[in-house]
Amino acid sequence: MDARHPYEQIPLFTAGILLAVWLIASHSLMIAKPALVQGWLKKFPRNPLAGQIILGIALAWFWLLIAPDGMGKLSALQMDLGDFNNIKPLLRLLVPAALVAVVISVRDFLAVRALGVLGLMIAAPLLEAAFLKDPQSRLLVPIFAYALLTKSMFWVGMPYLFRDAVTWATATKGRWMIVSFAGLAYGIATLICAFAFWRGY
Repeated sequence: MDARHPYEQIPLFTAGILLAVWLIASHSLMIAKPALVQGWLKKFPRNPLAGQIILGIALAWFWLLIAPDGMGKLSALQMDLGDFNNIKPLLRLLVPAALVAVVISVRDFLAVRALGVLGLMIAAPLLEAAFLKDPQSRLLVPIFAYALLTKSMFWVGMPYLFRDAVTWATATKGRWMIVSFAGLAYGIATLICAFAFWRGY
């Protein structure tokens, strides 16, 4: 039986493909339907329903990392927190309570804060997938993961920065195209590296 955490079993190839598909699909949509995407991004920070859904997903994911033993597949993602293992029982109670409290009391920029929490959760498996793998091109994955971590922390603590970034990117057609094609190029580069160098990793 493999004693490694499920995050540690994620192949670099799989992580690369998933990341590439997301980048290519999202940035292709930004290029093909700029008005639609820009309109959605401008409304997103003050979309309470989106915030509630995203926060629910993010906190449910976190709860699975601290789930108790003996719950079958629900315990599969359980993670050793080292010195903080003793507070897992408390966290199991606080996480759902925090979800309810935040959904009820926080309205402004809830969607952005929730997206930040989800971003923090997503970065961990990406980093594990690339950890100590041989191809130097693997750095495309952790570079994206660390960028996501950085942005996510700002989104949680200073969510208005998301709004400001959207305002800046949508101010001119040129800026929007630069952002869109940069993301698309990163996705294509990741996809090429995945098929060319990451098979078997």
